[in-house]
Amino acid sequence: MTKDTALIFAQPEEDCLFAWLNRFQPLGSLELRLLVGAIMISHGYQKVVPSGALHNFIRMVTHMGLPAALGYAAAFTEFFGGMLILVGLLTRVVSLLVIADMAVAILKVHLRNGLSGRGGFEFPLAVLSMALMLFLTGPGYLAIDDLIGRRPAARGKAGAR
Repeated sequence: MTKDTALIFAQPEEDCLFAWLNRFQPLGSLELRLLVGAIMISHGYQKVVPSGALHNFIRMVTHMGLPAALGYAAAFTEFFGGMLILVGLLTRVVSLLVIADMAVAILKVHLRNGLSGRGGFEFPLAVLSMALMLFLTGPGYLAIDDLIGRRPAARGKAGAR
């Protein structure tokens, strides 16, 4: 590892002014996970649940020159993936799918409208950034991922907190 990359991956100094806030990082990840999950469920619901909505969304996707399978993947990533993120199951995997979903939404739908304003890409970019943060930090507190990933000895130690 070079000196520059060592600085990037260095752990925060314990005597840093705000080092005491590091203990709240899992709480921040929890908040972020709940927010991203709720946003994705809301947007996916509009594409999946109302009668004819999925058909209309797939038709819109194919009119943009994309395969119908990508439309199904986007709709189901948003709705069912949002549910998985909300409960903290497969959080990092689904976060990658959300990143891909938002990247396609930005490039194919929102980019031509600019950053802000009607149809701009500021919102999908913000969701993409939040999903990236979830991918990097993990699900935080109260996640099924955390419960599944622990060994029995580790569960006993965590319960003693």
